[in-house]
Amino acid sequence: MNLWMEKEARYCARNYDPLPVVLGSGKGVWLRDVHGKSYLDMMSAYSAVSFGHGHPALLAALTEQAQRLAVTSRAFHTDQLGPFLERLCSMTGQAKALPMNTGAEAVETAIKAARKWGYKVKRIPDNKAQVIVCHGNFAGRTTTLVGFSSEPQYRGGFGPFAPGFVSIPFGDAAALEAAITSHTAAFLLEPIQGEGGIVVPPPGYLAACRAICARHDVLLICDEVQTGLGRTGRLLACDHEAVKPDGLILGKALGGGLLPVSAFLAREDVMDVFGPGDHGSTFGGNPLAAAVGSAALRVLQEENLVERASSMGDYLMAGLRKLRHPAIRDVRGKGLLIGLELDPAWISGRAFCEKLMHAGLLTKDTHSTVVRFAPPLVITQDELDTALGIIRAVFDALPAKEAAAGAAEPLIV
Repeated sequence: MNLWMEKEARYCARNYDPLPVVLGSGKGVWLRDVHGKSYLDMMSAYSAVSFGHGHPALLAALTEQAQRLAVTSRAFHTDQLGPFLERLCSMTGQAKALPMNTGAEAVETAIKAARKWGYKVKRIPDNKAQVIVCHGNFAGRTTTLVGFSSEPQYRGGFGPFAPGFVSIPFGDAAALEAAITSHTAAFLLEPIQGEGGIVVPPPGYLAACRAICARHDVLLICDEVQTGLGRTGRLLACDHEAVKPDGLILGKALGGGLLPVSAFLAREDVMDVFGPGDHGSTFGGNPLAAAVGSAALRVLQEENLVERASSMGDYLMAGLRKLRHPAIRDVRGKGLLIGLELDPAWISGRAFCEKLMHAGLLTKDTHSTVVRFAPPLVITQDELDTALGIIRAVFDALPAKEAAAGAAEPLIV
């Protein structure tokens, strides 16, 4: 163990289990460790670095705004927030937005909005509102959000949990309709489950959910913290089925890989349930975050990164499917959000990721069996060829039915 790892082990809570590499710098799709070795970044900090490391336009926006004005709180107006939210609402087709910092905060905001809408607009009896969620979901780490997780470790030791959530199977529209009651305010889901293992629902699922929610006056809220802003080859993952949600949650890439920036967006009657004092955030919507968020949205459009994610995603998916190694159970995903599921009888996800690391490629597994490949959207075909060559070489070097090296701890986002 080197000095940097020793200091983390000594002073940091052990709520993560990082790969044994100490990173010191990054540029574009490449990372460099403190010893000078380069690695291809195939994870993008769980989609937060969709524009690559150190994008010059984003760094310029950050430094220019930081020199002018960074944080004021929402006690005052600034010249950055309005234009940022105007651009964000215009791009996503939503009426209004409420800026926050982390994805978890934005999900909590969506839940508060859904409940208050349920009481004020739908006239659900006080304290009876329910939100339907899906098995395998990942919404964040607050006590409310882990309370409706189906992952035992995320819940263990953190109760009691908030009531009011009903969990159904993901990808089953009939289960959604059966779960709706007169107390149902909203259905909250990820269009593609990222932490759940890059799980893609059956074709037509989201459109069917849209129709069911409209029929029963239930809000459809899409959590696109990981899947939004081009990651799946569309601006939003729900665009694959031409679905417009009543509420939309964005984060990660919205901060350009430089700052935590998130937002809950919704139609007017949903957002209008909030009044002064109902909700807030000291840092949410600060001028620095708004300037960087605006620049990130400009880069997304000007560099055609949605289209690039679609074409490069198709290329990467085809390359992975050509590997045809017996250790591969499945390759699935959309755009540049791809999961490669391994047979644990051959090798664990953690052990596979460590082999990739030694070969010069960085990513992490989820649930010990699924290796995620979600590089920055700026990645080129040549760089994908480099990644595919590394992945192929690791598979080729696997001995027959290698014993799975100790199951990895559940991935923390």
